[in-house]
Amino acid sequence: MLEALDPEQRQVAETLRGPVRVLAGAGTGKTRAVTHRIAHGVATGVYAPTEVLALSFTTRAAGEMRERLRALGAPGVQARTFHSAALRQLRYFWPRVHQRELPELTQSKLGMLALAARRQRLATDQATLRDLASEVEWAKVSNVSPESYAALARSRGRSVAGLDPEVVARAFGSYEEVKRDQGRMDMEDVLLFGAGLLADNEAVAAQVRRQYKWFVVDEFQDVSPLQHALLDLWLGGRDELCVVGDPAQTIYSFAGADARYLREFTQRFPSATSVELVRNYRSTPEVVAAANTLLAGTASQGVALVAQRPSGARITFREAPDEVAEADAVADRIAMLRAQGTPASRMAVLLRINAQSERFEEALAARGLPYVVRGAARFFDRPEVRQAITLVRGSARSGEGAGPVTDAVLAVLSQMGHTLQPPEGRGEVRNRWESLQALVDLSVDFTREQPDATLGDFVDDLDRRAGEQHAPVADAVTLATIHSAKGLEWDAVFVAGMHEKMMPIAQAQAPAEVEEERRLLYVAMTRARDELTVSWAVAREPGGRGNRGASPFLAPLLDGVPGVAAQRRERAKRNRAAMHCRECGRPLSTAQEKKTGRCGDCPASYDEALFERLREWRLARATQDSVPAFVIFTDATLQLIAEHSPADEKGLRAISGVGPSKLTKYGDEVLALVAGATKG
Repeated sequence: MLEALDPEQRQVAETLRGPVRVLAGAGTGKTRAVTHRIAHGVATGVYAPTEVLALSFTTRAAGEMRERLRALGAPGVQARTFHSAALRQLRYFWPRVHQRELPELTQSKLGMLALAARRQRLATDQATLRDLASEVEWAKVSNVSPESYAALARSRGRSVAGLDPEVVARAFGSYEEVKRDQGRMDMEDVLLFGAGLLADNEAVAAQVRRQYKWFVVDEFQDVSPLQHALLDLWLGGRDELCVVGDPAQTIYSFAGADARYLREFTQRFPSATSVELVRNYRSTPEVVAAANTLLAGTASQGVALVAQRPSGARITFREAPDEVAEADAVADRIAMLRAQGTPASRMAVLLRINAQSERFEEALAARGLPYVVRGAARFFDRPEVRQAITLVRGSARSGEGAGPVTDAVLAVLSQMGHTLQPPEGRGEVRNRWESLQALVDLSVDFTREQPDATLGDFVDDLDRRAGEQHAPVADAVTLATIHSAKGLEWDAVFVAGMHEKMMPIAQAQAPAEVEEERRLLYVAMTRARDELTVSWAVAREPGGRGNRGASPFLAPLLDGVPGVAAQRRERAKRNRAAMHCRECGRPLSTAQEKKTGRCGDCPASYDEALFERLREWRLARATQDSVPAFVIFTDATLQLIAEHSPADEKGLRAISGVGPSKLTKYGDEVLALVAGATKG
């Protein structure tokens, strides 16, 4: 049983008595090590199979563990998730202790949260409700009550869709009341009720502890305070515990995971045996070296992986001029690999957020490459996208969408509450904004390619895209966010969209949040077995200003890469030039100076008084028309008008951002304002 294990794996398998901590790097065979440990303990008579409880975080991982144990001759071992183990105990003990049935387990919080929000006179949409549900889950697994939520949320910098912490706390408390009134419980209650039974009833605790004497916990870096408390109650002061994890793969802190339990395990158990699994069997030496370099010398550095496979292909770092070109290059390489014999199912495109997938869905579909989006709906299946297209189609049919396509799309999306300014924080509200903004971006690209097209033509193009991307899926390329790719692996992995402000994501501000983003990139890179490509685009759309650089995390990996280093130097030169006053050429220092592009003491090249009058007029007109101000004109367009002071329609038409529709709607009013300023 132990002959096929490497020395470190064998040490794990032979250390049958706890406490044991296994620090297992990516691709080092941790599941192999712990299942052989359990099977070895059963085979030697140290463990009775029914007295072992192996805990994981997903049903897939628990199922894999059960299959391996069955193959190793230990089929009686319980391998479950925390929730599954706690629920099994609750269903047995709850009726006996409380003389009533266990509350009904709800699969979704949204309905009860909606009722709770109405009781608090809080207007919410589905995206906000989902963010509230996530925050309630975080609070409960972190042992945070409604009464203490507001203070803790402020101290930890947590926010929900722009709601004040006190508002979230009231919604949280109201949700708990609604749930109790309906005789229901949620998934976090399963753990809370399970822990409560053990803490309050010694007879129940004693029976559970007689049942389970040996504990193994996989992915221990993802344990929450509530799960850790439940585990302590199961142990009941004993130390027959083996934990396995990798601090370098901690990517769920925002959801309540606390890697300190893994890092500080030997402080809690000074007699613990600690083993490091460092031999990586998954990836080529090139991938392993890059992953090690990414974390080297940082707070996220974990075990240094040692590659065991022969050398393979060099890692490709690709800087594209725009996102369309980036997606095309990825799809072309996937098509080539597939033609050379790599199954589509053994390739993946990994992204930071779901909204990035549309470009790649389009590129793959255009080449007839089947794909599946993991962990989210395909772009055109997302509820907000479907609703937006329905509204845009209605506007096109009614004739209300005359004029520039992008203006019409923005006007329609404003009815859904969409603005060009992204919401703060992360979560479903941000995801919804990203999806709707992707539609705006599509309209910009469409208008550039077909400047004379109508809104109806744009709707037809959206229908074409949706139809092409909804082909039946068989052997398919995986499109996934990095979070949903955790624990998986593919022969060829394309980590795409890795530009600054996306990796780390712009909402990551605190040092701990930035480090979690670095670990997220590490997880993405270590999913690759044979081939790894990391790419980014310096501009969003074709012909756009190329002012985006690669993720700063990639800096130690890009030094010396042919072509990329020169591109970075040239872009840095352009960026330095952009940080100088357009009037006098001196460096700009303050945020306000950089925003206006000139020194604070330099006179503007445009009529500032006219610019302010134009802004006042725009605000009044936006209020009158019940549309966002940017739908009329952007600040950049107003600044150009104030700079050139056009005297007639021809001059106004030459201003960027003034199309035929806007000229018809607003031309006379704008020219009157300009004429008044000129006379003054």
